[in-house]
Formats: sequence, structure tokens, C-alpha cells
Amino acid sequence: MSLRVVAHLIARSDRIDETLDVLKGLIEPTCAETGCIRYELHRNTSDPADLTFIEEWTDDDALDAHLASEHLMAAQAKLAELLAEPADIRRYRLVS
Repeated sequence: MSLRVVAHLIARSDRIDETLDVLKGLIEPTCAETGCIRYELHRNTSDPADLTFIEEWTDDDALDAHLASEHLMAAQAKLAELLAEPADIRRYRLVS
């Protein structure tokens, strides 16, 4: 059974464009990773600073490899100064 992830991020209001650039830069290398089924970036229609990745992975091992990937580690270093608060990352499994 696949693993779903919702990663909610809030950009600092004065750094939204920079945050989007960093997050968009994750999409191509992440989609090429083994075990990545879906990796989509969404933006709240009423709050441009409110960004969410909706992800699907084959299993926990694939997600753990992603979390340790070089491109994600580099992005996290940049995001430390761009986000208004820590990212809220949650793992889910389909119930029915």
C-alpha cells in the first residue's frame, strides 16, 4: 500500500517568490527518485504564502531516501530563512 504525504509550508510574506523557486526546483529531481509516484506543489488560492506538497510514495523506505536526498537537504538549508514557521509534514495511509 502506498504512502501519502502532505507537507504544508508557509513562506515569509516578503520571500514568497524565492520560496516558490526553491520548491519548484525540487519537483524534477524528486519525480525522478525511485518510489516517487506523485509530487505536486499546490498554492492556497486565498493566501499566496500558503504552499503544500501533496506526495505519494511506494513505501516508507522511498520517502526516507527522499528525505535524505542531496537536493532536499540543499533546499532545506535555503528554506530555513524563507519560511515563516517550520514545515508541517505528515504521513498518511489510505483507510478505505
